[in-house]
Amino acid sequence: MRHVVRNEVEEHSSGLPKPIIVETDVPALDGYVLGGTLFESVGGSDPACAVVITGGGGIPATRYRHFATFLAAAGIPVLTFDYRGIARSRRGSLRGFQARAEDWSELDCGGAVAWMRTRYPRADLAGVAHSIGALMIGGAPNVSEFSRFVFIAAHTGYYGDYAKRHRLPMAVLWHGIMPVLTRIFGYFPARLLRLGENIPAGMALQWAARRTPELRPEATDPDGVRGRSMLARFGQIRIPALAVSFADDAFATVEGTRRLLDVYPGLSVTQLVLDPAAVGMESIGHFGFFRRTAEAMIWPTVVDYLRGATSAPPTGMPLA
Repeated sequence: MRHVVRNEVEEHSSGLPKPIIVETDVPALDGYVLGGTLFESVGGSDPACAVVITGGGGIPATRYRHFATFLAAAGIPVLTFDYRGIARSRRGSLRGFQARAEDWSELDCGGAVAWMRTRYPRADLAGVAHSIGALMIGGAPNVSEFSRFVFIAAHTGYYGDYAKRHRLPMAVLWHGIMPVLTRIFGYFPARLLRLGENIPAGMALQWAARRTPELRPEATDPDGVRGRSMLARFGQIRIPALAVSFADDAFATVEGTRRLLDVYPGLSVTQLVLDPAAVGMESIGHFGFFRRTAEAMIWPTVVDYLRGATSAPPTGMPLA
């Protein structure tokens, strides 16, 4: 098992000691080795809460490093990881590598949960999910280990929920260009289009087949057994969740986040929409929450929630 300490202890911008950041191997439930990073606070051997972050599709885990560092500096250790085929979890060429959403959810998320539970057996385990990572996290077979969720800019990837000006170009991209390029290259060449990490063919073709509001596993799998098993797990989850959306997010719109939450009927949800101006930011969009500019204005709210607070912050606008 690989463990590489990437930096020594320094002072964090908040004045707290900067966490120790360790690159490590995280075994998925089928044994596939994922590239993970553990963010630990100094002396934090028995924390009350620990976090697993699940990212969006094709987004490398490094995108979440600033937020993970902030949480760890506050005494909450964090594990980030790349799904198989993405960034540090890619093993050679993606051509012919058929990872699907079920693999990312059941095997990869499940492995990350198991790894973190083993390391922190007495901590309350929380899941922080970004974008379609909010779908991936709920399908893990050990999802019952979580005591609460935080969803950031969560949606289901349905183009009809995007802001109006983006619906047509995104429909053309996801349902026209994506499947064609995937069949030509053997994977979706997202880097070529400056859309993040290249995506394995199985996942890309599932994404391209998502043309209806409903999640339909049979669209790309004739029997759909694994997909239906994942969806069934969503309905069994009975924990609190904080869902944070942003008024200027073209993808995780109010409608998109509501559709995502409909998949989790048993959650006790505090749903917030934040306007950038209300929190002193010019823009937030789909990725701005994880930039350092959000540290002072938004991140402390999530820390409070992870520590057990359940009330909405004054900057939040609860949805009806």
